[in-house]
Amino acid sequence: MKLFLHNPTPTLTLPLKGRGFWSPSSTFKGEVRRGMGLCRVGISVAIFVQIVIWVGTAWAGRTVEGIVKAVYDGDTILLTTRSESRLKVRLYGIDSPETKKPEHPGQKFGAIAKRTLMYKIMGRRVSAELIDIDQHQRAVAVIRYEGRDINREMVAEGLAWAYRHYLQGSYASDYIDSENRARSGRRGLWRESNPQPPWEFRKVQTKNGRHEKGWLW
Repeated sequence: MKLFLHNPTPTLTLPLKGRGFWSPSSTFKGEVRRGMGLCRVGISVAIFVQIVIWVGTAWAGRTVEGIVKAVYDGDTILLTTRSESRLKVRLYGIDSPETKKPEHPGQKFGAIAKRTLMYKIMGRRVSAELIDIDQHQRAVAVIRYEGRDINREMVAEGLAWAYRHYLQGSYASDYIDSENRARSGRRGLWRESNPQPPWEFRKVQTKNGRHEKGWLW
């Protein structure tokens, strides 16, 4: 194998059994360039993921205050902070029934969960204890109003599941205990004999051909 450097781009040539040498075709070169491009994209994605992880770690444990400007569903809100910045927040450790949106249908109790959360905190000043940043670049936080844990209240009233996959520490025991009490008392969605968890609902909808766009898990 010989490497000729007679032009700015190195050309790989291989000796053939007969006369002459083989050199890459333009198609082959294009594939190589595409491969290098994908490699650069992969590196960029890896760097981005590291930045998100770093930012999430830096935010964890901080508490911000703001006015609730919008309630999207039973577990997602929009805050305007004192610095007038807007912060989209996913309530930590809970998963409420899906509400109907243009991209997908809703679940029973989805609209009720949204209205209840609006009644609790819409237009009010709340504190958000930041836990993480999710894959949709939303802050994940515990929302408190007048000392009350709003996340836990939604579970206790049967309007959200304790999201066991993400729960940690004392929140896990508190939220799971609240869910068990809501089940026993047949509150909210637990009036149904076998309500479908939202994470299963999303998977079924995606499997049935519903576009995954719009699902903010």
